Amino acid sequence: MADSFLGQPVHTRREALLYASEQLGRLPDLLEKDLWVEWALEVIYSGPLAGGLTFKGGTSLSKAYQIIDRFSEDLDLTCDIRRMLPEHAAESGLPSSAAQEKKWRGLIDVRLPDWIANTFVPGVSAALVAQGLAARLNHAAPDQVELHYPSALDTAERSYVRPTVLFEFGARATGEPHGPMPVSSDIASVSALSDAFELPHATPVVMGLSRTFWEKATAAHVYCMQQRLRAERFARHWYDLAAMFGSVNGTSMIRDRNVADMVAAHKSWFFKHNDAGGNRIDYWQAVRGALVLVPQGAALGALHDDYLRMLDAGLLPEGAPAFDQVLSTCALIEAAANGAAPSP
Repeated sequence: MADSFLGQPVHTRREALLYASEQLGRLPDLLEKDLWVEWALEVIYSGPLAGGLTFKGGTSLSKAYQIIDRFSEDLDLTCDIRRMLPEHAAESGLPSSAAQEKKWRGLIDVRLPDWIANTFVPGVSAALVAQGLAARLNHAAPDQVELHYPSALDTAERSYVRPTVLFEFGARATGEPHGPMPVSSDIASVSALSDAFELPHATPVVMGLSRTFWEKATAAHVYCMQQRLRAERFARHWYDLAAMFGSVNGTSMIRDRNVADMVAAHKSWFFKHNDAGGNRIDYWQAVRGALVLVPQGAALGALHDDYLRMLDAGLLPEGAPAFDQVLSTCALIEAAANGAAPSP
């Protein structure tokens, strides 16, 4: 049986990463981080930590669905709200009143960090010890954990990428629809390395494409309604939407009204926002013919600048479409989604 790659001496890992970089045309530090992402997924989904966890977000679009070629350094995981609140949450995972939603939110704010600290961190730490790996975990925020790993690369061989994998958790949704999907590391496609070493591999439970599409579309809609940038790298949603629309499943995602309604119902309870005028944003209107994906005025300029910063940082692949092209595609998505919406 081949030896574990991550357990190899530093010089062996370094030489292998540089070789893979030449073969694949990808930066060696990105390949190294991808290996640790894969290792983390393997640990999570090969043992008791997997129960109720759904892998979602941009990293799932690149690793599981291979729709985007955008580097994402985080693992976005949804803990099934029904497992987090077994004595409260119904099958739908939705509260029945504002008072119940407030109670659930308070319980999740306590139980999720507790589960992370007392179940997730010890579970992953035990795997590190068992495999003799020098990485360490940091419970950086109530809903975040950082995995700091020792890079095998020299400083001059590394770009902007920090040797850290970020786990981000949420527990306000069921994560459905979802299903198991095999994923592998980028260097697994280099036969000389996959033959020589045991590489991490995993079969995570991955959020369905339709759910990911409507989650991102409604996030973009909120931005267009609020006309302000709440976080850096938010332009990733428009890049991802354009890539998803261009995939073989683009049309079916837009026409999946059951999932569109599911997202509207969920966000109407748990992600309440007001627009620039102070009025409550109506997710039901958004998914039923009033979706807005193309911002105007200063909001458009801010999004453009955010996209350019992502390009400059290398977070988007070489040859990524220009911002104007992405927005043109999103205008088509907006028209298609609104045209496919049921009549009021």
